[in-house]
Amino acid sequence: MAKHKINPNDWIKLYSDYLFNYTLSRVSDREIAQDLVSETFLAGLKSMSNFKGEATERTWLVAILKRKIIDHYRKTNSKKGKAEVRMSYSSDSETEGDWLEERVADPYDKTAEDTIENTELGLAIYDCLSKLPKKQAKVFKMKTLLNHETEAICNELNITASNLWVLIHRARTALASCMEENWFKK
Repeated sequence: MAKHKINPNDWIKLYSDYLFNYTLSRVSDREIAQDLVSETFLAGLKSMSNFKGEATERTWLVAILKRKIIDHYRKTNSKKGKAEVRMSYSSDSETEGDWLEERVADPYDKTAEDTIENTELGLAIYDCLSKLPKKQAKVFKMKTLLNHETEAICNELNITASNLWVLIHRARTALASCMEENWFKK
């Protein structure tokens, strides 16, 4: 079987913006996102011989990036990671000196109240989605919820990539406003 060629010289030009935005939406910290994308490119370079060509370069890099993001959260949620990652002190005098990460709820400790709240949140999101213009809602669902590739969405809806990103931006803005109005004020 012939080796599939990949070209790491083009990675930054072709994939850095996409990978950065993808990461930023998951870690919400620009510096960490930049570091994770850099680590992804480095890991890609180190494992170029493992690229089988069964997916596109971008898909392969996203798979590496997903593992980097998971590792990041494992590290920050582990005891060793908590010692390495410093968070802000709480400003109230009763808990002054406690690290913020010690006050974060355990994501695996789910109660019936959490389940109800998650259900209500999901319903609120879908209610807000139903209020969007049809094309915005469809593009948002296809890209964000169903993880369809940009090219596939553009081909199916006969739109340009820049139009797709404008629609997604408008949908996110409208959803944020709707959620602010209907969920966060509760």
